[in-house]
Amino acid sequence: QLQLVESGGGLVEPGGSLRLSCAASGFPLEHYAIGWFRQAPGKEREGVSCISSSGGSTNYADSVKGRFTISSDNAKNTVYLQMNSLKPEDTAVYYCAAVFSLPGRDYVCYDAEHEYDYWGQGTQVTVFS
Repeated sequence: QLQLVESGGGLVEPGGSLRLSCAASGFPLEHYAIGWFRQAPGKEREGVSCISSSGGSTNYADSVKGRFTISSDNAKNTVYLQMNSLKPEDTAVYYCAAVFSLPGRDYVCYDAEHEYDYWGQGTQVTVFS
């Protein structure tokens, strides 16, 4: 059974850092593109970052560029989202999602949630002042 489990969320002051983890079981992440999304109270879910199955391509929402970094560790079957210089507006439930990479498309990742087939349960990030 394919499963994604997020962890690493918590409470942090503005300017602080957190590292989110997305651990996969039941399938090798090296064959899947991974996206991170977030949903704040009363708002729609939005894309934050994504990484291709090869790890060679990444993308970031404008709101997090320069502050967040996505990376993957195939040995641990885990994708990370390092979040620095956190702001109150980063407060949200963060989700990771996966989609199988078709042959020849290991350089592609996706910003839109409808592209993804598998989702984790989410982890809460709260940035308070």
